[in-house]
Amino acid sequence: MNYVYILECEDGSYYTGWTNDLNRRFAMHCKGKGAKYTRTHHLLRIAYFEEFEDRIQAMKREYEIKQLSHLQKENLIKGNK
Repeated sequence: MNYVYILECEDGSYYTGWTNDLNRRFAMHCKGKGAKYTRTHHLLRIAYFEEFEDRIQAMKREYEIKQLSHLQKENLIKGNK
C-alpha cells in the first residue's frame, strides 16, 4: 500500500509527502530524519492521508495536493474537498 499524507506543523503549516509505510515515515520525520522542512517545523500530527495501490498514483496525488493553497489543504483535511 502507498500513502499520500499531510503533516500539520506547530506553526500551522503543512507538509505533504508520500510513502509506502505511513507510521515508519512519520516516526522518521519526528526523529528529524525525514524531509529538511520537517526538521525545522516541529510536527503535531498526521492531519490527513489517502491510500493507493500504485506508487505512481500516490506520487501524482502528492503533486496535486502540493499545488493546493493552504486554505484548500485545510478544507481537504476537514473533509470539505
